Amino acid sequence: MDGSDKGRVLIAGGGIAGLATRRALQRRGIPSLTLERRSEAADGGLAINLPGNAVQALGQLGLAESLRQVGSPVRRREYRTERGRLLFAVDEAAFWGEEARPRCLRRADLLRLLTLDLPSSDIRPESEVAALRQGPQGVTVECTDGAVETGRLLVGADGVHSRVRGGVFGERALGAAMLASASWRFMAPNPGIDAWTLWAGSGGLFLLIPVDRGEVYGWVSLGKAAEQGRDLAAFRSVFASFPRLVRETLDSVLVQPGALHHSPLEEVRIPSWTQDRVVLVGDAAHATAPVWAQGAALALEDAVVLAALLAERADWSTVGTDYEALRRPRVAHVQAMTDRLSRTAQMPGWARNLLLPFIGPRSYRDTYAPLRVPVSA
Repeated sequence: MDGSDKGRVLIAGGGIAGLATRRALQRRGIPSLTLERRSEAADGGLAINLPGNAVQALGQLGLAESLRQVGSPVRRREYRTERGRLLFAVDEAAFWGEEARPRCLRRADLLRLLTLDLPSSDIRPESEVAALRQGPQGVTVECTDGAVETGRLLVGADGVHSRVRGGVFGERALGAAMLASASWRFMAPNPGIDAWTLWAGSGGLFLLIPVDRGEVYGWVSLGKAAEQGRDLAAFRSVFASFPRLVRETLDSVLVQPGALHHSPLEEVRIPSWTQDRVVLVGDAAHATAPVWAQGAALALEDAVVLAALLAERADWSTVGTDYEALRRPRVAHVQAMTDRLSRTAQMPGWARNLLLPFIGPRSYRDTYAPLRVPVSA
């Protein structure tokens, strides 16, 4: 291995997980090279909801003050029936506290924050891992642009359909999320809501979150109907009984070509995230349904924990094993709580509406209380 690459980490993927890892390593004085197949994020125009543990992790990455300058704080959650009746609400500002209050912001703003003050020379766009070979001291990667790169460690941060995961552990069939098989995301003018608001009906879920500039971030899922096609307009009748602001928001989005982003809800649950000098982070390791908005949050935490371990060890041969041991319990907790709420969402409407006022607040507390403890950095 070239001496100049002796302490370098190779990062496959320049999305949230990859950029967070790059930033965490830079703050620890560890050089890295990021390989990203796209020149820009495909869904950078959409938004993202960051719960309190994601806000805490961004603070550990030195971005607490910058985060306050973008997006909008999420002070309250409201869970409503398809007729608009409030089932229960959560005071998120009180639960998380001022410093860790959840926030909704544009994905492009989050990606920009993660690259603040970082050199452009340590990221290579339009390049990804084509093949990899491990040795006793590190990893050699052949890239799709013909380059060959070496490093002491390879971090697979390349998402749900990770090439690194496939190259190391073999191709595995991804699991469809219990919540639904697919969903749609969009941005729209704010119809007048001031809280994270979810309407749940027998055929679908409709979520709106205020962002900024008079816009909301929207997310829609349709139970079994989603398996029949990608055209949400064909299922407009599912929301006929929803409040007028929901129907009007949906109508305004449907007339805009390209406004809707369709995506399957796929989960990654595999027995190992590490093998020798390769470590998986973020969705490549543990993608989960967006029930608790933990995809980005867990990826940010992964980056903080992995960088801390690499910084404190001269020998990186067991870092992957230790990283996984630290992260597994927290991820397993999120997966268990995701499954629990997904089962509730699949109940008959009358039963769900009867139970949620009682079990909803408890489910929120049970899920997020352990996550209020920041990860070790």
